Amino acid sequence: MRNYEIMFIVRPTLGEDEVKKVVKNFENILTSNGAKITDAKDLGQKEFAYEIKKLKSGFYFLYEIEAADDKAIKEFDRLSLISNDIVRHLITKIEK
Repeated sequence: MRNYEIMFIVRPTLGEDEVKKVVKNFENILTSNGAKITDAKDLGQKEFAYEIKKLKSGFYFLYEIEAADDKAIKEFDRLSLISNDIVRHLITKIEK
C-alpha cells in the first residue's frame, strides 16, 4: 500500500453547505477509485500569505490516504485542477 497526504483549499465564497458538498464529492472521487481515507481533518478558514485568484483566504482540508495504486490520486489531481471550487491542492507521497 502507498500512503499519501492531500491538502486542498476550498474557495471561501461558498456557503457552508456548498463547502461540505465539494468535500464530499472529492472524498467520493478518492474512495470510488480504490483509495482508503485513513484520516481527515478540517483545518478551518485561514488567511493566505498572498492573494490567490483574487482571494485572501480559504477553507483548508487535510487527508491521509492509503491506495494500492495511484489511480485515485491521479483522478483527484485531474478533477481538482478543473474545479473552480478548489483554489489549490498539494499531494505528497509519504514514505514509511
